[in-house]
Amino acid sequence: MSDVAIEVSSVSKRFHLHGDRAQSLKEKLLSRKKEGGSDFWALNDVSLEIPTGSFFGLIGHNGSGKSTLLRLMAGIHRPTSGSIAVDGRVSALLELGSGFHPDLTGRENIYLNGAILGVPRQEMAQSVDEIIEFSGIGAFIDVPIKAYSSGMYVRLGFAVAVNVNPEILLVDEVIAVGDEDFQRRCLDHMYRLRRQGVTIVFVSHAIGLVEQLCDRVAWLDHGELQLVGDSGEVCNAYLAHVNSIESARIHEESSGELKSTEESGDEEQSQRRGSGEIQITRIEFVSLDPEETLDVGVSGEPFVIRLHFEAHEQFEQPVFILDVFHESGTHVMGPSNVVVGDPIEIIEVGNAHIDVSFETLLLNPGNFYVSTAVFDSSQLHCFDHWLHAAALIVQPGAGSERAGLVTSGGRFGPVVPELSESSSTSLG
Repeated sequence: MSDVAIEVSSVSKRFHLHGDRAQSLKEKLLSRKKEGGSDFWALNDVSLEIPTGSFFGLIGHNGSGKSTLLRLMAGIHRPTSGSIAVDGRVSALLELGSGFHPDLTGRENIYLNGAILGVPRQEMAQSVDEIIEFSGIGAFIDVPIKAYSSGMYVRLGFAVAVNVNPEILLVDEVIAVGDEDFQRRCLDHMYRLRRQGVTIVFVSHAIGLVEQLCDRVAWLDHGELQLVGDSGEVCNAYLAHVNSIESARIHEESSGELKSTEESGDEEQSQRRGSGEIQITRIEFVSLDPEETLDVGVSGEPFVIRLHFEAHEQFEQPVFILDVFHESGTHVMGPSNVVVGDPIEIIEVGNAHIDVSFETLLLNPGNFYVSTAVFDSSQLHCFDHWLHAAALIVQPGAGSERAGLVTSGGRFGPVVPELSESSSTSLG
């Protein structure tokens, strides 16, 4: 085999979208109207190379052309222009029921898929037991697959695809239909295939999984190739693009809600208590450099939560508390200026603000609520306690952790060799 498993050269793919299409031959013959429609370019001048033995990812929004490109690689469609060269036997798992006949049993469909992939029946017979065991279909293997659930379809399809000794494996996001145990077994098996030198092309919306699994990644957007490169570089660029779109949408929605609230004269009532000598008036999210108001936070980047307040009297050594809750209700953190060692000597009558600054935002991507409170120096008298005062959306950042509610900040290494007991004894 060559160093390149799949070479995509200036590939474009056009589909014709029909308008008022006749639903029967009679309707077509009697109708005098011409069928309308328009052309849709699913791919536009895409070129890339997939190295032999690599784990290659395709990412992008729904309708970006990922699945179309995978079908072109599998030979299901032909490109409208350009060419695709594939070096190796291809096995593909693209959609539910692909390559299956609903009236045949699971066992019969195993042999049918083998025939489609060009695997001799005798060779398939040697793999049948392994395929059945991997799929977990059990007693249903001799039942027509039209009675199967979507999960059973996927399990059988994946079991066939990975057990026919493929040189190139194409996998769309259909494995997400399976349960947690099956998804883990699929990933474990793909790891084994990768170690055996099988080229794997993987389409998924799970960016963290793509970054973890893949060596290289291509990002498609509306049928056009945006970027190809190392998985971390491309995934981070894609996340930054998605974050910017989401930020613009959130800003537009929040502006509309504010305008609606001002016009109606009503304010959303949050849970609030306190004597009111000091009152939090609003909460603002701010970036550090340059300083600007934010609608969202980005995990791993500098972030400031600004508490605006009004003091009706002069107070010494007030205590400001900030609480962050995950949308599930979990209390994530609750720093106060006293706990972190930032005492406030005095605040004067009037309006002011205080910043809670984070050199790096430790929250992992998700939806959170910010609550705040102001107490006297004894922390027994509450001036203001505002529960769920603001909603905070945290977006993924470059290299941010994907698991848990917060980034641990932990570091690993170096590896320190240890002497075994037998070695220590012999040295003594």
